[in-house]
Amino acid sequence: MTDPSAPATSRLPARRVAAVDHFCRALSASTSAPLDLLIRLWLAQGFVLSGILKLTDWNTAVLLATYEYPVSWMTPTQAALTGVSIELIGGLLLALGLATRPAALALAALTLVVQLVYRELNSQLYTIVLLFGLALTGARGLSLDQLLGKGMGDSALPGGLLLHRVYAVLDRHALPLVFLLQRVVVALVLLSALGLLAPALLASCGYDPQPLAGWIARIAYLDPGDGSPLLQTAAVGTPLRTVLALCMLLLVAGLATRVAALVALCGALLIAGQGELTPLVGSELMFLGCMLLLVLVHGPGPLSLDDLLRRGFMHRQSLLPALDPALPHVVVVGAGFGGLALVAGLRNSRCRITLVDQHNYHLFQPLLYQVATAGLSPADIATPVREQLRDQDNVCVRMARVTGVDSVARELLLGERRLAYDYLVLATGARHSYFGKDAWEPHAPGLKRIEDSIEVRRRLLLAFEMAETAGDPVERAAWMNFVIVGAGPTGVELAGAIAELARHGMAGEFRQIDPAQARVILVQSAERVLPSFPPTLSAATQRSLVALGVEVRLNSRVEAVDAFGVTVSGQQIAARSVLWAAGVAASPAAEWLGVAKDSAGRIKVGPDLGVPGLDGVYAIGDTVACNAWNGQPVPGLAPAAKQGGAYVARVLDARLRGKPAPPAFRYRHMGSLATIGRKSAVADFGFIRLSGPLAWWFWGAVHVLFLASLRSRVAVAFEWMWAYLTFRRSTRLITGKVD
Repeated sequence: MTDPSAPATSRLPARRVAAVDHFCRALSASTSAPLDLLIRLWLAQGFVLSGILKLTDWNTAVLLATYEYPVSWMTPTQAALTGVSIELIGGLLLALGLATRPAALALAALTLVVQLVYRELNSQLYTIVLLFGLALTGARGLSLDQLLGKGMGDSALPGGLLLHRVYAVLDRHALPLVFLLQRVVVALVLLSALGLLAPALLASCGYDPQPLAGWIARIAYLDPGDGSPLLQTAAVGTPLRTVLALCMLLLVAGLATRVAALVALCGALLIAGQGELTPLVGSELMFLGCMLLLVLVHGPGPLSLDDLLRRGFMHRQSLLPALDPALPHVVVVGAGFGGLALVAGLRNSRCRITLVDQHNYHLFQPLLYQVATAGLSPADIATPVREQLRDQDNVCVRMARVTGVDSVARELLLGERRLAYDYLVLATGARHSYFGKDAWEPHAPGLKRIEDSIEVRRRLLLAFEMAETAGDPVERAAWMNFVIVGAGPTGVELAGAIAELARHGMAGEFRQIDPAQARVILVQSAERVLPSFPPTLSAATQRSLVALGVEVRLNSRVEAVDAFGVTVSGQQIAARSVLWAAGVAASPAAEWLGVAKDSAGRIKVGPDLGVPGLDGVYAIGDTVACNAWNGQPVPGLAPAAKQGGAYVARVLDARLRGKPAPPAFRYRHMGSLATIGRKSAVADFGFIRLSGPLAWWFWGAVHVLFLASLRSRVAVAFEWMWAYLTFRRSTRLITGKVD
């Protein structure tokens, strides 16, 4: 074990190995699922098209089953029907990633029969190799197997537990073999295609020209029998071919595997472009590229020198245990975008981390309004923090409410408990601000928490129910008036979503009222909506809101809010539903520390986001006030919080290693987005400004990608597509006590 007092330079090799290992794991985690999906779709489309063609010309399919590839224990019609069924059903299952292993095995067997009886093709041999690989490893990431597979062992399906255990054994024991075979096959193919592999390879192994051995020979394009050496060095010729030959040897050994695969892929493409890979044409080149990409993404596997060296080096230069008390203690308060970005940035740092939050989940706040307007359920936009951090061993999650900070004793106060820290990072976000009118809060809830969104949803849906039963027209009108205070992104999105819900989502469901007659009133004290956006986009937004039926009142101030309505610039509006989107204030973090704050309660931090006068204390996100590139305060956006968290992680990592601190924090504005309603949004990227359907699609894609988990992305995308096609929202539940 490394001495914690040893100088940082003595631990650099282990850190670098850990950093490289982390990079490789991140590469595999981020790219393996898309690559697996592309390969499955590529393989599946060939089988599905073949099955469709046979169905459209059934007589030819039966003739082929009669004369070209007959099956002795089946009639021609049965054989043709079986083949077409396997192609269509297996191809569709392979594309969906559902029952991938059985589907891949059936398709591989079918292809093997065609290769054995009908026609021998090199492309079919590659297909068999890839399909048998899928049969052993299953589908990754973007597949129904991954979504449903975890519950298979506890399901009521017959044989579910047995199948789950069989798959677990394959995952444990077959994957290393698959990785090894992938490396060996791709090396043999490329060496032979370059003319570098001699025919004596199989001859020296007792080659017998039987069909199966012939297929193996064709995979490597061998012509055994001349007794020449393994590598025909005279045929190497150019330096590039020499480099490729060395890369193939490295692949077989599993040494510097990813680098060798990348060089081999680039070199093979270059030589193929010059027409020198003459044995490989068309689909064969694509198969070779796929296999090289698989090696590049998945790495060499356990049966390799790379893995042996990595485990040996990390054993000799091992880092201290992740939660060793001797390590510096970093306490992070808040599991929002900034807090999680900071924790992720310290993954390979020599420290132990405690993440404190009063909730056990990370909330995607930009989509809270979707929960409030019955578009999504709370589980769609919230992910358990422990689930997100399960693979980061140096993090401990604690669910607790922070009540203060003792900066002298360097302790965080959690009620009657205390948590000592060496470094403290406050990422506590913001809360509602009623500009000194806190008595309005019970009558005009805002949107900052899941509880807020559920309460707003309850009020909105209950308003229509109460209007349906109201006998007095004046009372009915009051229930059907909805007032949103504040026309920033949240207010605009709320107004548009409520208008769409009333006009489309409830059509034909009530008998005494027409929900489309509801009044949605957006009140803004400034001269335009979305004041942080360019005037042209503000104007486009207002036009879209008016087209939805929203009443936009500019230069109007709210003077009073009570249970019966709101007073706007001297006019009383009877409304039972008033929603607050007018302002926010920082958390009480500045009060905990006893430091200077601005008018919104945000901590004034230094260039490194450190709190002046308090060594080792930092603040990020909506908690702080610092200037952006244009001299204005950094906006309270998710990208700003993530950038701040990543920056403080670099600052802390430099301090832990005894290195110079990074340059001062500089916020990089990635753009601003807001959606108005169905097929309408605005996007400001500075040099590009979009509005309308294109901006709406871009807004949707960005928000789906920002969600924390794959389950949330799939669920949100499905809900949005369902609502888009049917005009229906599936989470219209009224919860809580109904007065």
